[in-house]
Amino acid sequence: MQLPDSFYASRRLIDLVENQTSYELTDSALHIFETHAKAERVELRFGTPVLASMFKGKKIMHLRNRNSFDFLPGESLILPANELMCIDFPEARRDNPTQCLAMEIAEDRIQNVIQVMNEKMTKADGAEWCLMDYNFHFTNDPGIYQILRRLVYLYTENHPSKDFFVSNMLHELVVRILQANSRKTYQNQAKKLSGSHRFAFVVQYIRENLGANITIEELSEKACMSKSNFHKVFRNEFGISPVDFINNERILRASQMLQDSRYCITEIFLTCGFKNRSYFNRMFKRLRGMSPKTYQDRFLHTNA
Repeated sequence: MQLPDSFYASRRLIDLVENQTSYELTDSALHIFETHAKAERVELRFGTPVLASMFKGKKIMHLRNRNSFDFLPGESLILPANELMCIDFPEARRDNPTQCLAMEIAEDRIQNVIQVMNEKMTKADGAEWCLMDYNFHFTNDPGIYQILRRLVYLYTENHPSKDFFVSNMLHELVVRILQANSRKTYQNQAKKLSGSHRFAFVVQYIRENLGANITIEELSEKACMSKSNFHKVFRNEFGISPVDFINNERILRASQMLQDSRYCITEIFLTCGFKNRSYFNRMFKRLRGMSPKTYQDRFLHTNA
């Protein structure tokens, strides 16, 4: 993500390690950190829940009760209030700084959004929306990516209605993050939960039948719901339509197969449920940013 010119116009470069530029509003704040030199074990803590999102470079994160992990551009991390982060910057240079956003959101605001979601966005099996398990590390989907871009622009813009604009964007951001967390929970635990959660059962069924012609009618029957209600509740809980979820799972399976030199592209797209090469190419490029052949060549070349 490229930072807007308005950020560089207001920013003062004082520290080489985690130089901080902050923009504060009533119940939220945006901080942009830049590191221009290699460093290890840099500590950082916020007094409110925070979304951290990488723009450029690489960090190695050390958090309590979790193994260390790489934090890369296009990824985000949700942390609770007062969580101590310990961070390494293995690649930061003066001419190539590491850049990261930290978005503080007051817990009262998050709870207000959750209350609205429980009133208007039904989940399957009567469950309620609640605060996610913190330390949620995920890759930004296109919706979250665009919101973060817009928020950076809004915070750095000198507009009289800034508070109002930011408030609306933060509401959407919280909704999308909770949906992403719900989606990832089902994806990671589908098999374990499939006996007691109808959507987990549906996810597991999709994965076991990717090569077949999966219809919404079929999935709604598996979930014991009407077609219209299934589609609505699925979108509420996952943040995407059932068709988009199926395509995401097919492209994930295709990506795994493209990393194996035993499979040709024709075999891959047919195995993953795509009827023709043209549609497979378009869908793969939309979700992976490159053609299947480019992805295959790049991966196999890297591991040659």
